[in-house]
Amino acid sequence: MGREQLQVLDALDAAKTQLYHFTAIVIAGMGFFTDAYDLFSISLVTRLLGRIYYTDPSRPKPGTLPPSVSASVAGVALVGTLAGQLFFGWLGDKMGRKSVYGATLLLMIVCSLASGLSFGSTPTGVMATLCFFRFWLGFGIGGDYPLSATIMSEYANKKTRGAFIAAVFAMQGFGILTSGIVALVVSAAFDRAYGAPTYSENPIASTVPQADYIWRIIVMFGAVPAALTFYWRMKMPETARYTALVAKNAKQAAEDMARVLNVEIKAEDDKLEKLVVKRSHNYGLFSKEFLRRHGLHLLGTCSTWFLLDIAFYSQNLFQKDIYSAVGWIPRAENMNAVNEVYRIATAQTLIALWSTVPGYWFTVALIDVVGRFIIQLQGFFFMTVFMFAIAIPYEHWTRSENRIGFIIMYSLTFFFANFGPNATTFVVPAEIFPARLRSTCHGISAAAGKAGGIIGAFGFLYAAQPMDRTKTDEGYPPGIGVRYSLIVLGCVNALGLLFTFLVPEPNGKSLEELSGENEEDDEPETSV
Repeated sequence: MGREQLQVLDALDAAKTQLYHFTAIVIAGMGFFTDAYDLFSISLVTRLLGRIYYTDPSRPKPGTLPPSVSASVAGVALVGTLAGQLFFGWLGDKMGRKSVYGATLLLMIVCSLASGLSFGSTPTGVMATLCFFRFWLGFGIGGDYPLSATIMSEYANKKTRGAFIAAVFAMQGFGILTSGIVALVVSAAFDRAYGAPTYSENPIASTVPQADYIWRIIVMFGAVPAALTFYWRMKMPETARYTALVAKNAKQAAEDMARVLNVEIKAEDDKLEKLVVKRSHNYGLFSKEFLRRHGLHLLGTCSTWFLLDIAFYSQNLFQKDIYSAVGWIPRAENMNAVNEVYRIATAQTLIALWSTVPGYWFTVALIDVVGRFIIQLQGFFFMTVFMFAIAIPYEHWTRSENRIGFIIMYSLTFFFANFGPNATTFVVPAEIFPARLRSTCHGISAAAGKAGGIIGAFGFLYAAQPMDRTKTDEGYPPGIGVRYSLIVLGCVNALGLLFTFLVPEPNGKSLEELSGENEEDDEPETSV
């Protein structure tokens, strides 16, 4: 079984790390910065939305979003993201990565701004328009997953490909951190300018009219980083692997990469013709040959991402509820509306700073040293360990003298999620599938993850309610409580560890070696 490789692809694999690599990381990474900012900033303002639009001053506690509204606000962007991952993943293989790359960013910019301009004279009107625009925001975000991962993997060299793809994804950490910092700055400024009593002191005055601007400013800021990189994203050339192996234009691929790498590269049309005419290199997604070569791989990437995101989105979107449950954030009635935003933002910013951001960059530093498999395996393992360590003695952590210990343990679950499967589940699908199906398969894997995220977002909202009906949030049925919800998440993490064994190790191999696109294989392909 011989191997052939185009010179342009060899040049990319062997290229030294240079400026264009870092440029690509920043351009693609700012999309993920925006993605994370937009998806996670909503968790900072959901309680504020409840106070503004659903407070009844005659009640002892400030208003909260009704269960259906809260689930929709938190989860509708994830539904849009799932749809966008499938659609743009497929489109990226059909039309080219660059052709649709700008459209996803433009959609994010427009819908970020529109989300903050949600209109209506009633709570229903405001929430309906917010959910509408957040769905389409998610749709654009979804497209960025397969396109950014595929573009970076196809631009990268073989030696540091994992670090480059992980660095793009690591910008998520800065997006989460920035959402907290923006919320801190905005809420602090408004609290200073419009001081208000706590809800228990004066229910009506505790939410100043100007608080309606706070959530709008926070969600609209997500458009800024996306707008800053739009021009540069449109200037990026199409990847050589798509141009050569999918569009079958060796000359254009050689010209584009010769300009990028600043070296002379032969077009090699004859060699390309020999590669692309092989029947074994032209199998489709729904073929027996794909099932034989990559069926278990796709099952592995989908299942691990699905299981990860059940836990990851449960933790991220509802960490404010967990902080309240253990007493790190005061009871809602003991704060005014603006101060509550500040307290929630402080907690989420500290967690991001201590654990989320460092976890991502540990992965960047070590992924090409120890490999994707080991990082994913140990990540799931420690997520399981620390989740059970929090959940089983849960009553211990709710005591005031043990809160610091709880925060450390909870931070470690975030650290090992990001120095673990949250990064590797993004990296591996961009490496192991053929060029003509790479974006599609990454989109399918990512969509499986978002399906898990939707289960986490909607399920945890209800499951974490106390078993005592008198202690549940208004409008919610009794659940299994935070403790048992965390135990379930620990079991989910353990399943992720087992499914990791279906995922191959791509470290040190070219994309064509991993996908088999440079193999001489005369076996006939059978379609279904």
